[in-house]
Amino acid sequence: MKWGLFGGTFDPIHMAHLRCAQEVLELFDLNRVIFIPASEPPHKAGVRISSFYHRHQMVRHAIETNPSFSVSDVESQRPGKSYSIETIQHFLDKYLKDIELYFIVGLDSFYEIQSWKDWKNLLNLCHFIIMTRPGYEAKGLAGYLPPDFASRFHFEAKENGFRGPTGNYIYFREVTFLDISGTDIRKRLNEGKSVMYLVPEEVRQYISKHGLFQEKAV
Repeated sequence: MKWGLFGGTFDPIHMAHLRCAQEVLELFDLNRVIFIPASEPPHKAGVRISSFYHRHQMVRHAIETNPSFSVSDVESQRPGKSYSIETIQHFLDKYLKDIELYFIVGLDSFYEIQSWKDWKNLLNLCHFIIMTRPGYEAKGLAGYLPPDFASRFHFEAKENGFRGPTGNYIYFREVTFLDISGTDIRKRLNEGKSVMYLVPEEVRQYISKHGLFQEKAV
C-alpha cells in the first residue's frame, strides 16, 4: 500500500488542494491520499485560524465523494504544536509493515524546510513529493538544502528523484497550478463576496451555515 500524507491548515480547503492531491495520487499510483489538518500550525503562531473542528469538517465534506481520499485528526490528538515529524512517525509506528509513505508539500513550503522541527531526520523518514508549478526549472537539492546535507542524496534518472541514505526519495513533480489561496477566500467571504467554484459546493454551504470567515463569527 502506498499512502500520501497531505498536511496543511486547510482554512478552508479549496479546489487547488483537491486538484493537486488528485494529480499526485495518479502520478505515483498511490492507494490513498490522507489530508491532515494541523491542530496548532507552528508557522502560523499569532495568526487567527478557524477551530480544528471546523477545518476538519470542511475537509471531510470536500473529499466525501472521492474513495481515494481520507482525512485524519491525528494532529488534534497531541497537545501543543503540530510537527510533521511527529505525524509521520505516528503513521510509521502504526502501519510500517503495511504501507509506503509519501509526504506531500508545495514548493513554497519546501523552501522553508530548514525551519521545520528536526528537518534532517524528517527528510530521511519517508519519501517526499514536492509539488511545483508549470515552468519550474530544476535546481537540484543544493538550491534548498545545505550543500553538505544535499550531497547525501543522489539523483537517479530511472526514478527521476533524489535517493537519500535511508533509501527514501525526494521528488519534484509539476502539477496544475490553480491560483487559489485561503487568504483570498477568507477576504472574499469577509467582504460578502461569492467563493463559488473556488471551494467545493459542500464546503461553501458549510461555511455559510456556520458563518465562518466573518469578523463577527466566533
